Amino acid sequence: MLQPRLVLDKRKLQLTLERLCYQLIENHHDFSETVLIGIQPRGIHLSGRLVKKLEEILGFPPAYGLLDPTFYRDDFRAGTKKFSPKTTDLPVSIEGKKIVLIDDVLFSGRTVRAALDALIDFGRPQKVELLVLIDRRFTRQLPIQPDYVGLAVDSFPSEKVTVQWEHLNGDDQIWITPLAS
Repeated sequence: MLQPRLVLDKRKLQLTLERLCYQLIENHHDFSETVLIGIQPRGIHLSGRLVKKLEEILGFPPAYGLLDPTFYRDDFRAGTKKFSPKTTDLPVSIEGKKIVLIDDVLFSGRTVRAALDALIDFGRPQKVELLVLIDRRFTRQLPIQPDYVGLAVDSFPSEKVTVQWEHLNGDDQIWITPLAS
């Protein structure tokens, strides 16, 4: 039987977030043409932390928004799951901007595909990049790859990656756990 595995503890997660921020700075310089967008529901926790850290480093907050791709999901009308839409809040125009979509775990790629469809309804970006905290490399169902990766993990389909945030769960940790049978 598979046992739960801790893949990132608080210290390593903090270092990973800082590394991702510096990679973004290296590629986006002053962020004048860049908008960071957290994908609802779980990408907003990661994006919020990154925006806060970038503000500490840069001395100003980068443009930031939230995107809910619920109504663009390919399983939305299938009736197999119950969906509860979240907030979309894009306070700046994305027209001609460099967009960095942010999500916590890249699994099948379907959420990112839905987010891309939703994003286009708000304008035509110059470029779209993807930042994920965890890339489950061998589980992709669509040809979607991240530009920025906190950690690539190998896991079985019978496992789940759980990202815990201090403000929600009491500690910053990432676990791979067996799915409940």
